[in-house]
Amino acid sequence: MRREDKKILIEDLTQQLTDNSNFYLADISKLNAEDTSNLRRLCFKYGIKMQVVKNTFLKQAMENVERDLEELYSALKGNTSIMFTEAGNAPAKLIKEFRKKSDRPILKGAYIEETTYLGDEQLDYLVAIKSKDELIGDIVALLQSPVKNVVSALQSGGSKLSGILETLSEKTA
Repeated sequence: MRREDKKILIEDLTQQLTDNSNFYLADISKLNAEDTSNLRRLCFKYGIKMQVVKNTFLKQAMENVERDLEELYSALKGNTSIMFTEAGNAPAKLIKEFRKKSDRPILKGAYIEETTYLGDEQLDYLVAIKSKDELIGDIVALLQSPVKNVVSALQSGGSKLSGILETLSEKTA
């Protein structure tokens, strides 16, 4: 690979790391071609961009980013693929689902909203993290609950009140 090509690749990785606040590092080695294709299809389904990278290029790109990614340097051993995502828990769910049929991918590390997670043992914790959309949905549901109670009380009270007024008007007539 020419020096210019390497520089372009590192710049591209740097831009992706800058643009994405959530990414996972995983080991997908020892997957055969069919399993790799299935994993890529599943990534597409979950809205995850997966890319196999050389550790040296990824480390140089991490060094170029303004965030502190130094903790992840220890995960840059062996084969590495990087998964970029909007939802912080999507790759963890994908890995968990894919591992029902295979022992790979293995989670090496993750960077989610300025927090670093290292090791495959963090997978269950990462699955449990709620995405931004899930948190907004929970908040909306909590806010709607009291409003629904007030509206239903007003509606039932209104029908009782109109019934009482109707009965009174019939008695006076």
